[in-house]
Amino acid sequence: MSVLSRLFRPRPNPRDALRPLWHRVVEIAREKEWYARHRVADTVAGRFDMITAVLSMVLVRMESDPDLVAPSVYLTELFVEDMDGQLREAGVGDVVVGKHIGRQMSVLGGRLGAYREGLEQGDGVLSEAVSRNISLLEPSGSAALAAALRKLAQDIAATDPQELLAGNIAR
Repeated sequence: MSVLSRLFRPRPNPRDALRPLWHRVVEIAREKEWYARHRVADTVAGRFDMITAVLSMVLVRMESDPDLVAPSVYLTELFVEDMDGQLREAGVGDVVVGKHIGRQMSVLGGRLGAYREGLEQGDGVLSEAVSRNISLLEPSGSAALAAALRKLAQDIAATDPQELLAGNIAR
């Protein structure tokens, strides 16, 4: 292989290895249980809330393992890429897409902190984070939803790191 062909060949995108995990995050966030049993609003906002909740559970797990910290950055980039595409499909123009993405990243960061704290400090704190951050049809259901998210976090924590990266989260 010539030097030029090696120099100019496309490099693999490191995010591609995390796509199965991103797709699994979205798949879990779309499970009917969240909307039927736990009464998350089945709206664009409610679905975004569940994607950020599930993604937060995965990111909390990834930040606890030094080998998963770097891949967590790529997973977050896939979130941005997907949200960018969703906004453009919804008709948001190029001029303001960046502002929307910035707000969504800020929301994700805030929720990640709130869910991390809730997972560390107990059910009451997690339930409070859920009631603040997820659009519920019945606000009194935040404790049950928090328990379901805690169970999800435990499932994710029990997942082998390589299996997690491959998107294999048992439920």
